[in-house]
Amino acid sequence: MEDKIKQFLKTIKLNEQMLSMLFGVVTVILVGILVFRMYDSNKPEITKKAENTEKVEMVGDVEVATNENGDKIPADLADTYTVKAGDNLWAIAESNYGSGYNWVDIAEVNELVNASVIAEGQELKLPKVAVIELEKDNDQPIVSSEQKIDNKITGDTYTVVKGDNLWDICVRAYSDGYKWTEVASANELVNANVIEVGQEIKLVR
Repeated sequence: MEDKIKQFLKTIKLNEQMLSMLFGVVTVILVGILVFRMYDSNKPEITKKAENTEKVEMVGDVEVATNENGDKIPADLADTYTVKAGDNLWAIAESNYGSGYNWVDIAEVNELVNASVIAEGQELKLPKVAVIELEKDNDQPIVSSEQKIDNKITGDTYTVVKGDNLWDICVRAYSDGYKWTEVASANELVNANVIEVGQEIKLVR
């Protein structure tokens, strides 16, 4: 009887050692997994935002971001602009793009027949396009390949055709619609909004 009791106690002792060893192994594995997860979660990630980081600078009073193509895009450009009393397209472009020369983009996207005529309360779309800047050497507007003026006028005179207006003629002749005042004065036009087909317009150079 005594031998059986001793044998029973010995068996329990052996199993206790095995259970302790097994518990130790499981503990080591769990600690290892925990350490690995902590290390993995703290690794720096390259996010899409970081990959697409753009250089931010100011053009006039407008903050612009230069993308990988070198184009300067207004950083916080609204989708639309509501015309206020006294506004003109040049001033609207200047306040939203930092460059008045972007009036051409606003006129185009809004399909304005006469860019010099906008009304208070009118809602204008503002396209997300590159800022048109002046080159330092010759003070000519920098225009991207997508913004080139069609049917450019190079001579000192121009003969009016159907559908013309003074603003568009100045855009094609000078890349600046606001030159219409000089052209109207040079041609002694009483009403700059009235030009006739076949009329020859002198262009100030």
